[in-house]
Amino acid sequence: MEKTLLYEAFSTLTASELREFGKFVRSPFFNTKPQPMALYEYMVRCRDKEEMPDASEAWAAIQPFPDTSAKGKVPGVGLRLASSALLALLEKYWMYREKFEDADRAKIRLAAAYRKRGLSKHFHITLREARASRERLPWRHADYYHDLNLLEWEQYQYDTSAKRTESLNIQSMSDLMDVAFICRKLRLACASLSHKAVFKTEYRIGLLDAILTHAEAEQLTEIPAIGLYFHCYRFLTAPAPDAHFEKFRAMLFAHAGLFPPEELRSFYLLAINFGVKKINESAEGWLRTTLDLYKNALERDLLLENGLLSRFAFNNIAAIALRTGEVDWTEQFIHQYKPRLERQWREATAVLNLARVAYARRDYKTALLNLQRSDYKDLINNLIAKTLQLKIYYETAEYALLESHLSSMHNFIRRHTSIGYHRTNYSRIVHYTRQLMSLNFNNAKAVAALREQIEKEEVLTEREWLLDMLEN
Repeated sequence: MEKTLLYEAFSTLTASELREFGKFVRSPFFNTKPQPMALYEYMVRCRDKEEMPDASEAWAAIQPFPDTSAKGKVPGVGLRLASSALLALLEKYWMYREKFEDADRAKIRLAAAYRKRGLSKHFHITLREARASRERLPWRHADYYHDLNLLEWEQYQYDTSAKRTESLNIQSMSDLMDVAFICRKLRLACASLSHKAVFKTEYRIGLLDAILTHAEAEQLTEIPAIGLYFHCYRFLTAPAPDAHFEKFRAMLFAHAGLFPPEELRSFYLLAINFGVKKINESAEGWLRTTLDLYKNALERDLLLENGLLSRFAFNNIAAIALRTGEVDWTEQFIHQYKPRLERQWREATAVLNLARVAYARRDYKTALLNLQRSDYKDLINNLIAKTLQLKIYYETAEYALLESHLSSMHNFIRRHTSIGYHRTNYSRIVHYTRQLMSLNFNNAKAVAALREQIEKEEVLTEREWLLDMLEN
């Protein structure tokens, strides 16, 4: 039974969900057939014993309760009918939970029920309670405005049946509907740009130009739920993004508490990814800006997924912090967040970044010892470690070691064709290091020519180091 839809869905239930679903199956309000109940009990026993459900045993479990619809059919049909019935109950249970998990929104549905039954007093009390509960929540995101619109809609439907000749709340409904719609549309537009950066495709977001113009003209950008996505879209698309990025960042820091963690995380990741992109382009002023975003996100636990920090984010944070000169902070960060790394990458990622810290302190011996402490199974970590070795050998004038290391690194890059952008970057690092080794530093024209080549490269993460070496 392990390949059935029922088993796959059943396996995802947590212990508390399993108990709750059992009450659901046993309730005559939801289920009046004994076969699904018997099958549920059998599958729970299998789960408790950590055994895989067996079709013949499952059939035996439901035999005392024959299904009249399966009379005259082979046992397999009867089991399939029971399995389908239990799966349908599980789906109904999930739908029930999804529908009533938000008690505040359930109040709006209750108000609608009272309105339809003509219970005016009950309707007004429930609508007032629903509105008050929404206002007590801290979040002011698209769902907040959507729910206020639902409340106004219930009020409108009541008023149109009770007082047709008086002023109605149509304007409030329209305004709230606009805010909720514009929030969601701009969020989708930003998501499309983010996805386009990693997967080359085009999305046509209808009404976008009109929405951007309307939001700006009506000063809707002052509403954080709209303003953040508006400025985000602008800094992701504008030729000169700095002004929009600053407005976005100021609004984000000022109004972070108005958004649920998942949406707040998406804001930070959009800004951080843009900052990293600008750093890779060697744009000035983005190191400190991006580090501040990382720090703020760490303080709010927004970079953790299932309690873990990705090794890519870990590496980026350490690298950017070191480039801003925050060596002590970087070392503290490494030790604090090392336990948050995935176990399989934990040691290698931590020692690599401790090597970076030692290098920043010009403690080359400790840096090399750290680099030798781990086997870098991750290709990018391996290339980062090799680049750090390259820099140490060059700065300590170990040219024989460096020449051998460059040859080894070149062959390593050539063998790994699947690393895309990184292959170009690290190949250029090897190339320009060799240019440095053969350069006549007394020839000003040759030095200037090499500097110009390095500065023109679009993809070169060690540009700053290479230019520093030209000056020394």
